[in-house]
Amino acid sequence: MTSKLDQLKTMTTIVADTGDMEAIRAFKPTDSTTNPTLILKAAQMPGYAHIVEEAIAWGARGNKTTREITTRLAVSFGTELTGIVPGRVSTEVDADLSFDTDGMVKQARALIDDYKSRGVGRDRILVKLASTWEGIRACEILQRDGIDCNMTLLFSLVQAAASADAGAFLISPFVGRILDWHVKATGQKYTAENDPGVQSVRAIYAYYKAHGIKTVVMGASFRNIGEIEALAGCDRLTIAPALLEELQKNQGKLERKLDPASSKGAPARMKLDEKTFRYQLNEDQMATEKLSDGIRLFAKDLQSLRELVDRKVKAAA
Repeated sequence: MTSKLDQLKTMTTIVADTGDMEAIRAFKPTDSTTNPTLILKAAQMPGYAHIVEEAIAWGARGNKTTREITTRLAVSFGTELTGIVPGRVSTEVDADLSFDTDGMVKQARALIDDYKSRGVGRDRILVKLASTWEGIRACEILQRDGIDCNMTLLFSLVQAAASADAGAFLISPFVGRILDWHVKATGQKYTAENDPGVQSVRAIYAYYKAHGIKTVVMGASFRNIGEIEALAGCDRLTIAPALLEELQKNQGKLERKLDPASSKGAPARMKLDEKTFRYQLNEDQMATEKLSDGIRLFAKDLQSLRELVDRKVKAAA
């Protein structure tokens, strides 16, 4: 019997949810994704000191801002990752731009230009944007320009529907954070089958397949392998190294749970303008709170990364 990880790879594209390149080499995923939290963690690992030092030296030579240096760091880690995975690498736009459409578009284009200067084409990169109304509008602009987007911090069907309407290449619905909210709100224990995060991704998957939507569904933010197994067959799943290792060690049979043919019962195609989107998102307390919380947490880790860079810049002066 092959491992559950190997079985999963036959029905779902596996994406490594880490900035740790050694872990990516070990589990051989197709794609890789990072965020400010993962970059902050990787930037403090001795094995990647050379990447941080290069960005600091680059900033000093050009009198660059802290934001420019941290953006270069993200691209430097991403460039390394493109040499390991055969598919796409997702790089996130700064969380503190989550309500600034123009700012997100400008930074996304700068990311793509920096990758291009290093010989990495846009066909290897996904730009990650928060699934706010402003982020979805930025996605619409970027997708028209041929820059593929990964809509992150996505907790609801209305965010998924609006992202699809904007032409997003991929969405990352967050499974574990949805579960966290419901556990805290209800005090209940959930199985993989009644896990609210799993149910949310299944509903989005069914909606997309029922309406012929090409946007890729990539479940993210897992708390246990039960959630992953319950979404076997999803277009893509982005998984942390510890859970990849657990799946690799497990030799049990893995049953396919999601299939494009099984999308019956999906709601009618939504018609969303800004007012409708904002109202429906507001009506979903969990999605509203987790979106806000997610932006704050990513912004906090981004600020910690900037402070790390500032300390290193001063030490190198």
